[in-house]
Amino acid sequence: MTRASGGAAVFLRGTARENAEVLGVPRWIVAVAAVGALFIVLPIVGMTARVDWANFGALVTSPSAIAALLLSLRTATASTALCLLLGVPMAVVLARSRFRGQRFVRAFVLLPLVLPPVVGGIALLSTFGRRGLLGQTFEVLGIQIAFSTTAVALAQAFVALPFLVLSVEATLRASGARYEAVAATLGAAPNTVFWRVTLPLVVPGLVSGAVLAFARALGEFGATLTFAGSLEGVTRTLPLEIYLQRETDPDAAVALALVLVVVAVVVMVATHRPRGLS
Repeated sequence: MTRASGGAAVFLRGTARENAEVLGVPRWIVAVAAVGALFIVLPIVGMTARVDWANFGALVTSPSAIAALLLSLRTATASTALCLLLGVPMAVVLARSRFRGQRFVRAFVLLPLVLPPVVGGIALLSTFGRRGLLGQTFEVLGIQIAFSTTAVALAQAFVALPFLVLSVEATLRASGARYEAVAATLGAAPNTVFWRVTLPLVVPGLVSGAVLAFARALGEFGATLTFAGSLEGVTRTLPLEIYLQRETDPDAAVALALVLVVVAVVVMVATHRPRGLS
């Protein structure tokens, strides 16, 4: 084990021991949790150890790398906004209403969680491609979605949307409907109840879901490649750039992979803070 991984293991054991003393968690659970944490941390440590630090700056500031990173950030932001627009109403309907076939509707909403991303890309291409279900109509109108930057955002939103729906729905179910019931009893209209009561209740879940959706969109690969292709500056996101560089320049691929990890960690740490932590 390297010095970095050994230090990480000591830190995790020390932190876990302190928390266990406060919460009364059995030691065997702490040990298994530490193994699980190392399972996540050690591959990142191993990748970091392979980075060519002497040429790191040149590897991550090439024109293709910068273009791919900026495109990833731009499309991930757009797809997260689309997830918020569609996901919040979906979560409210699933959490606050009862209708026939609801279990099947929920299963289809969460289907992208278990589908291989490439299958999602094929489904999107079959719908929005030039010969797709809706793509033929768009083609007549002079609108081409497949293999465009719009296709990247749609592919990312397709795989990221369930994360937002799950987070918001869980928050709604945990909070209960008593406040909304009181507001309705006092004469508030459904729109007023939603904007003044329901939406403020789901803010924590909304933030968590948006962060998860953004992170998932940032790392999307399979659906993007299948539905949008890999055109530099147009559809080649950072994960696609890393994949291509892996074959021609492994050092650049490792350096760019570390950049993607750092960006994802910064986003998660800056915007996702569990209650009770400072």
